[in-house]
Amino acid sequence: MTLVPQTDTMIVGVDEAGRGPLAGPVVAAAVVLCKPRPAGLGDSKTLSRPVRAALDEAIRHRCVWGIGVVDAAQIDTLNILGATMLAMSMAVEAVCKQRLCKSMDVLIDGNLTPAGRCHRWRWPARAIVRGDATQPCISAASIVAKEHRDRLMREAALRYPHYGWERNVGYGTKEHLAALRKHGPTPLHRRSFAPVAQLDMF
Repeated sequence: MTLVPQTDTMIVGVDEAGRGPLAGPVVAAAVVLCKPRPAGLGDSKTLSRPVRAALDEAIRHRCVWGIGVVDAAQIDTLNILGATMLAMSMAVEAVCKQRLCKSMDVLIDGNLTPAGRCHRWRWPARAIVRGDATQPCISAASIVAKEHRDRLMREAALRYPHYGWERNVGYGTKEHLAALRKHGPTPLHRRSFAPVAQLDMF
């Protein structure tokens, strides 16, 4: 039997959104870029909201992508690093449900991968510092992750209107901290994070 070398390795970009907020989930996205890829990809934090939204729509319409969402209760149980690694694993799993993942090279923004940190992770991966600014597939993942999480927080703001999540998406702004002191934490707050944990002491 002649062995044919595998040449069609699938490149998957992975990034997360929401490690730092006091409320809401951490969200990871995994993206396999289409050809031609959407023009104007870049770090989601540097893009204007309208540009980011348009790119998110283009990526979701034309490319292969997956999402992983880990909620506040799981974050409190696992810690934020463990929750992030789980969300990344879930996102790549979602891509694999759409594509046969025989040969993959996963590029992850940052300096850590889920390998050895999440039992669900089973793919070769490379961590790339500032990958969201230098690797188009990671840039695409950063856009999809941020847009997805922002939508979740805007929806949550309708149920919990006091905290300004439609503006701060759960980060510890002055507005959010003042509302926490006045109204207390919600089920979507991360009780293991210091500003929320301190309130629980009183």
